[in-house]
Amino acid sequence: MKSLVTPKQVANAIGVSESSLKRWCDRGLIPTVRTGGGHRRLPINGVIDYLRRSEHPISHPELLGLPSATGKTVRVVERAKDDLVEGLLKGNEQLIQQILFDLYLAGHRIAEICDHAISCAFEEIGSRWECGSADVYQERRACEIMSRVLNELRQAIIPPDFNQKAIGGTLNGDQYVIPNGIAELVLRENDWDATSLGTSIPIENLEAAVRDEKPKLFWVSVSYIPDEKQFLDDFPKLTEVCEENDVAFAVGGRVLTESIREQLKYSAFCDTMQHLESFARTLHKPEARNSLGEITG
Repeated sequence: MKSLVTPKQVANAIGVSESSLKRWCDRGLIPTVRTGGGHRRLPINGVIDYLRRSEHPISHPELLGLPSATGKTVRVVERAKDDLVEGLLKGNEQLIQQILFDLYLAGHRIAEICDHAISCAFEEIGSRWECGSADVYQERRACEIMSRVLNELRQAIIPPDFNQKAIGGTLNGDQYVIPNGIAELVLRENDWDATSLGTSIPIENLEAAVRDEKPKLFWVSVSYIPDEKQFLDDFPKLTEVCEENDVAFAVGGRVLTESIREQLKYSAFCDTMQHLESFARTLHKPEARNSLGEITG
C-alpha cells in the first residue's frame, strides 16, 4: 500500500472533484504534507482515517493501493471468520486484505477484529490441521499472509501523538508472530508509541530492553512454551525488572493455563486483545499508576 497519494488519486478513488477534496484538506479534515517542490500529498493513514470517520464510499479503492472490491461489501466482524478461513487456506492474500480493510473502514477497532475474526479463523485452521483436513503448508502460508496484511494495516493507523512508550515480544522458543504483532497494532491504535521487539527473544535480552528503553508498558505474548520449568524459572526475572523500573507488565497467551498463571506475577493478564486495549486505556488516566500490583491478574 502506498504511503503517500495525490489529491487527484483520492478524489478519483472516492468519486468527488479534486477541488472539493482540496477544500477538505484546507479545512483540516485530511492531513497534508508538501513535497520538496511544493506539491500537496496526502498520507494514506490520514485518508483511511477520514474514510472511517466520514463513512464515505470508495469507488476505486485500487487507486489507494487497496483491492478493487474493498468498501463494496458490508462486513460484520462476527461473520468474517469463515471467509478468512477459506481465503487463508487457499492463499488468497487479496481477499484477506479486502476483508480486514473492509472491517477497519467500517469502524471496527483492531482489538475487535482480532478477537472476533482473526483469532477465530486461526483456531479453526488449527482444528482442521489437527484433524487432517488442512495441510501444515496451508497453516504456515496463512501465517505469512496474515503477517503481511497486518503490516499493511499498520500503515493505515495514524502514528500516535502521545509520548507513551510500549515494547513487547515473545520469549525464547516462541516463534508466533501474529499475536505479538496484533498487540503492537492494538496499542498503536490506542495512542501508544508501541514497538514489537520480535519473537523468540532470550530472557536476558528482554530484561535489557526494559532497562534501556524505559517503557511505560511492557507486554509478553505467550503462544508456545518449550520448557515449562524453564519458563517458570525465568518469568520472575521479567517481573523484577518491571518492578524496578516502574513498568506496567501485561501478559497474555493461549498456552497460559490457570495453573501456570497462578505461579506468575504481572500487572494484568489479557485473555483477549480487547482486554489489552482496556488495560492500556487505564494507563492513560492521570490517576492510574503503572507499577506491578496496582492492577492484578
